[in-house]
This record gives sequence, structure tokens and C-alpha cells, in this order.
Amino acid sequence: MRRFIHRTAMVAALAMLALPLSAANLITKATDLPPLQLSAGKAFPKEPIELEAGKYYRWKIESDGTSEMAVAAPDFFRFIWINEVVVNDIEIRPLGLDSIEFDDAGAAVISFVPIRPGEFEYFMPNSGEAYRGKIVVR
Repeated sequence: MRRFIHRTAMVAALAMLALPLSAANLITKATDLPPLQLSAGKAFPKEPIELEAGKYYRWKIESDGTSEMAVAAPDFFRFIWINEVVVNDIEIRPLGLDSIEFDDAGAAVISFVPIRPGEFEYFMPNSGEAYRGKIVVR
């Protein structure tokens, strides 16, 4: 019996050492992206958000409450694994997202891993070009 326990412990230890570095990232620390600030009359950033597939990220989206505002990214959200969305210290673990809408001032933090490379758009529905941004996943 001792031999079996010893071998099982050895196998478990070797399996942990064999984890790829990217998998270890998923159980440690997320990379914080620059927050997206939502405010009436303030355009989205022109420079794309550059991400790496398989890496763990955290993206804070904040609204100052000057207007009802939303951020949609259906194609991007379709190709990420979402760990959680945190709103007012409430952790939400959704199977997917399409958009996030703010009726008042507040913030939401999305923790995720991109799983498919490509170029994706995020935008404010029913708004002009000033409210469009790009996410590039390599």
C-alpha cells in the first residue's frame, strides 16, 4: 500500500511539473488591460488592444454615468473563455456574453482567456465610428 501511495504521489508531482507555462498562468495572475472608460462624448481608443491566445486577462470597463452606455463585442466574446464578470463585488460566471450596458455610473471587470486568434471589433450599439475599437488576438 505504501508503494502505491508513493508512486501515486510521484506521478502527481511529475504531472504538475509537466504543465505548460500558459496553463500555469491560468491558475496564477491575470494580465490587467488598460480600462475602457465610458463617458458621453468621449471616443473609444484608436489603438487596438493586442492580446495573446491562451493568456489570462482582466479588462475593466467603467462608466461615469453621464449617459446610458453599452459595449458590445459579440464576435470577440464568442471566442473567449470567460472566467467571471465582477460587478459591485458580485462574481458572475456566465457561459457567454454579447454586451454590457451601464444605466448609471459603475464598473464591470471581465476575466477571460482568448481562445481564437483574429481581429475583433468592440463597439457601442447604435453609435458612430467614434465608438468603435479593435481587439487583435495573436
